[in-house]
Amino acid sequence: MPEELFDLSEQYEEMLRMGVSLSGEDPAYFMRGRIDDLAARLPAGWKPKRILDFGCGTGESSAYLGEKFASAHVVGVDTSAAAVALAEKRHGSVHVEFGPMEQLSGEASFDLCYVNGVFHHIEPPRRLEAVQSIFNALSSGAYFALFENNPWNPGTRLVMSRIPFDRDAQTLSYIATQKLIVAAGFRLARATRFLFYFPRSLASLRGLETVLHGIPLGAQYYVLGVKS
Repeated sequence: MPEELFDLSEQYEEMLRMGVSLSGEDPAYFMRGRIDDLAARLPAGWKPKRILDFGCGTGESSAYLGEKFASAHVVGVDTSAAAVALAEKRHGSVHVEFGPMEQLSGEASFDLCYVNGVFHHIEPPRRLEAVQSIFNALSSGAYFALFENNPWNPGTRLVMSRIPFDRDAQTLSYIATQKLIVAAGFRLARATRFLFYFPRSLASLRGLETVLHGIPLGAQYYVLGVKS
């Protein structure tokens, strides 16, 4: 991922807010929606001890993962030293820590990995290598949740065109993402889920999203894999 895009962390946050403002929501709405949906889809009673937030940015997702999985220790990693420093300042605690991407080793110590909006910034020839590094960091039976922007959603394409660091991103279809994580050694744990169909102006229709998760038109999707 080009580190220079994320060095000015506060500017990055403002650009993101401006982009998603077309939906009538802020980035936190989508972050909570992703993690809440993931938590509801994991096995009942399953409690991860260690969670990896791969590409954590300024740490909001890591902090919320720490709230949602209160008994877990969360480690957020990113390529941007500026983003990691800001994440540690804002959200660092005894249960949530941050560090450079390089600190990931082949030690299989994580039970869950959360990734959002990272892989469309990775050059396609290097994506498999990135997923394999995650595979090596997870313990046997661990889950890998890869969230991406859905290129089949017109609203997603419009939002990304408004965000400077997303304009040249190479998006992944859910089919390509499924193939990618299987190639790295993961087994698909369940069907791909699609999220965020309606903007705030149509919030009265959001109740329908409970039956639309299988239709590949939501603004984002996630593929859930498991390390067998």
